[in-house]
Amino acid sequence: MSDNSWTDRIVGERMTVDQEFNSRIANSRFTSQEWSLIMTATEFEIENPEDPEAARIVANTEKIEQILPELENVRSQVGAMGGQTHDSGSGSGGIVDSLKGALGMGGGGGSYDEEREAAETLTQEYAEELQTKLESNGRWESVRDAAVEN
Repeated sequence: MSDNSWTDRIVGERMTVDQEFNSRIANSRFTSQEWSLIMTATEFEIENPEDPEAARIVANTEKIEQILPELENVRSQVGAMGGQTHDSGSGSGGIVDSLKGALGMGGGGGSYDEEREAAETLTQEYAEELQTKLESNGRWESVRDAAVEN
């Protein structure tokens, strides 16, 4: 996995951005557990690393589609334990809506378009925050150079 050697260099910045991004997650449609799952399915890449002016960190969200059904499982488990879940904006939530969705009778009929779009938007915002952090720390150029080498 030589493609990720640049990501190994930014662990500290990732941890800092994770901390700073917590309030953004709290105000999103996702719980922290759901966000963790989304981040597991997200890979960060540097687009145009050879061009200092055009280079930027982007979120590769191709694998998010695979975990979207699991987000519903997380919500169901949290709800079953009496925890709070974020309203996804589609109905009242809960067991009845979950059953309707499973039977294809819910508003989305098993479609995760809204969740996917929200996850993609949020992960790209995270990528932008990460790049800003690297730039403010004076590390962006060395990280970009490491991406060029791969």
